Amino acid sequence: MAVLQNLVRELGSQAEMRQIPSVDAVAREISRLDAEIPRVITIRAARAELELLRVAVAHGAPTLSERSLAEAGLERARLVLHDAPRPVVNATGVIIHTNLGRAPLSDLAVDAVAKAAVGYSDLEYDVDLGARRPRSEHISEIVREVVGADAALVVNNNAAAVFLALEAHARGREVLVARGESIAIGGGFRIPDILSASGASLRDVGTTNHTRLQDYADAISDRTAAVLRVHRSNFAQIGFTSAPDRRRLADLAHAKGLVFIEDLGSGTLIDTSKYGLDREPLVGEALQGGSDVVTFSGDKMLGGPQAGLLVGATDMIDSIAKRPIARALRPDKMTIAGLRATFLAYLRGDAFNTIPVWQMISASEDALRLRAHRLVQDVRDVCVVDSLSTVGGGALPAQMLPSIAIRIGPSHGSVEVVAQRLRSKSRPVISRIHNDSVYLDMRTVLTRDEDVLATVLRSL
Repeated sequence: MAVLQNLVRELGSQAEMRQIPSVDAVAREISRLDAEIPRVITIRAARAELELLRVAVAHGAPTLSERSLAEAGLERARLVLHDAPRPVVNATGVIIHTNLGRAPLSDLAVDAVAKAAVGYSDLEYDVDLGARRPRSEHISEIVREVVGADAALVVNNNAAAVFLALEAHARGREVLVARGESIAIGGGFRIPDILSASGASLRDVGTTNHTRLQDYADAISDRTAAVLRVHRSNFAQIGFTSAPDRRRLADLAHAKGLVFIEDLGSGTLIDTSKYGLDREPLVGEALQGGSDVVTFSGDKMLGGPQAGLLVGATDMIDSIAKRPIARALRPDKMTIAGLRATFLAYLRGDAFNTIPVWQMISASEDALRLRAHRLVQDVRDVCVVDSLSTVGGGALPAQMLPSIAIRIGPSHGSVEVVAQRLRSKSRPVISRIHNDSVYLDMRTVLTRDEDVLATVLRSL
């Protein structure tokens, strides 16, 4: 009896398989539903849907019509064609949100990037001399002027900046790092791994929470090439902690003929304590404190495009720039244009008014509350409430900024349903779930996104 049942199922499955439409038939139906989709995309989408169907039919599922397969294939094809990365509204309250693209660019930086992208430029050409020149000259001078460094080099991110500094000045030798500074940032930036990749070796100094200047002195040997000081930008230590002063550490390194490298991570050019936050180390202070090479990010608290910056003494930076690997890590013309426009804002002294990261950090609660009330007019079961936002991006851990948010009430559905509905919009809105409610934090909603958010709220 069991053998007969298996035979019947097998024959039924074969019959269903014979009814599965062809790739061309499904692709034609997708094209009929949307003639704008390129033929190559419709073919790929049709094949993918048919492969899924064959597996399902082999396990006893019925076949599907050409129309049903085409509708599924249409969704698959449109996913391939939509903008990527896809613009979203950040209503999480996290200003430098790593998953959402980190720092949004200023209008001036966006304009500079667009101009660099649409045509030819003097990227590596001296118009006056009619000869080739290094692309770094477009950006290095203004970086030096803003941060007060003798020399500057821009690469594609801060991990690359740290790697290059170590590869140039410590390859094949030891680097001293305090045990509490041997940190990980994100999924791929781990100080021990960066050291290993650069050809240098790590020498732990002190203990996790307490490191003395003498610990560094005791660890120096003939194999030591550099001292690396790493800012613990993405976590906080409290309680019994201590670390040597930057100046004293720099003096020790220089007395022993070592290079003193400092990785600031996010890095900042503006004193964050003005906004009720802890004080992040300033790039200029690191240079004045004796650091030979300072590295920091361009796309975090600086508020520019993704980049890594190395600033410091001319001989130190020049030796890094001459390394063969430096060419593989250099930025493109659009990054240079956006970064230059960002630094110009600092040079002019109007970063607070033009760079979104600093506009968000400096926004007052009253201004945020006014914006929130404008958005909730005529929307039922939503209210304006106090909230807390954070800088994010591996900067100022556990530091919170008082903020204002729009809270969506329970009549609109469970928090999971509401959050999913917000994400499913043509311009997805990314919210925060807190105390079993959905919050839209106004500190991170860009002014240009307010009309989008107002439309989404009305659609609820």
